[in-house]
Amino acid sequence: MFMLDGLLRSFVRRGTLNVIDHEGRRHVFAGGPGPELAVRIHDRRFYTRFVVDPDLAAGEGYMDGTLTLEEGTTLRGLLGFYFLNQEGMAEYRLRRFFEWTSFLVRRWQQSNRKGEAQKNVSHHYDIGNELYRLFLDRNLIYSCAYFRSPDETLEEAQRNKLRLAAAKLHLKPGNRVLDIGSGWGDMAIYLAQMEDVEVTGVTLSKEQHELSNERARAAGVGNRVRFELKDYRDLDGTFDRIVSIGMFEHVGAHHFDEFFAKVNALMPDDGVMMLHSIGSMAPPTTASSFYRKYIFPGGYIPSLSEVFASLERSRLWALDVEILRLHYAETLKHWFERFSANRAKVVEMYDERFARMWEFYLNSAEMMFRGGTQQVFQLQLSRSRDATPLSRDYIIDKQREYLKAEEKKLTRRAA
Repeated sequence: MFMLDGLLRSFVRRGTLNVIDHEGRRHVFAGGPGPELAVRIHDRRFYTRFVVDPDLAAGEGYMDGTLTLEEGTTLRGLLGFYFLNQEGMAEYRLRRFFEWTSFLVRRWQQSNRKGEAQKNVSHHYDIGNELYRLFLDRNLIYSCAYFRSPDETLEEAQRNKLRLAAAKLHLKPGNRVLDIGSGWGDMAIYLAQMEDVEVTGVTLSKEQHELSNERARAAGVGNRVRFELKDYRDLDGTFDRIVSIGMFEHVGAHHFDEFFAKVNALMPDDGVMMLHSIGSMAPPTTASSFYRKYIFPGGYIPSLSEVFASLERSRLWALDVEILRLHYAETLKHWFERFSANRAKVVEMYDERFARMWEFYLNSAEMMFRGGTQQVFQLQLSRSRDATPLSRDYIIDKQREYLKAEEKKLTRRAA
């Protein structure tokens, strides 16, 4: 407990953390005013593991039962406590050393070469569509929603996001559109429903590929929307518009130049791309080891400084930048509530450890957006500075136009 004791004394600056060690002794770490929590450690090996890698040790401890919550402490509360005190953790000298060594090897942590990228994607997205149906919205959109008001449903907020993304594409009749990382297909289908365009979606997930093509046919747009099981780097030809939502997080910092160079090559001079991704407001760092091992192998949340540096090297204009701050926190809250309501089904489909792993993932992700450095950015990119109108009014106007079109379709269905 000696090494852990030093770390926790540096860590806890607000609130009180009660730690009951593997021999039943209570250790109290108190800072200024704040919440009080209590945890129990059942394995002495946890102490060293936590000092070396808090993210992985806490996640695996919760999954395996070597770290349990006491006296009304919740997982959400514990993770919120972590982000409330994260500066104390970061400033601990030994932790700074381990972070530095991890940063030195991040090129290998984030490797997403061809073939390897498909393996990384399959790890998370090919574990069964039925799991995602248990907590996503009914259209299976697995990215940040856009809440225009706090009382909107998850379905409404996800439709808002599609509408916003479509408006930023500044579509014209006859456009050829590429969706990089097309998921279960809802973005591509929405574009074809709203505009006279042809859409090609590419994904590396076999399960997403099969279901998205089925959904396009069922929506009546199968003649203008198709999905391919392909790495975006293998694409040829040009596309008037490119959209990518929730895929850039799987690229890796050392592949950014490769990504933007390919985007540049796929667009004509007046082409437009809308890139939607999780990002960080902090300087470049490394990916969470828990997420890297269990959730998103090869994944990395980019700092905006890294993204813009790569854009400069790729000679692309950033025509518009928008930061969505707490929208993903609210999205994750909805996902966890739905996951919790279906927890017994998750355990039946997989096992208890899997369910606890996803609880840790969904809760920690929400807290990263509430108390950590994470945000979501939307970038509108082009080779030309005047590829879109010079005022942002058209984005609002187009969203209103799409909303009216959606309402008309709903009215016709009801009739």
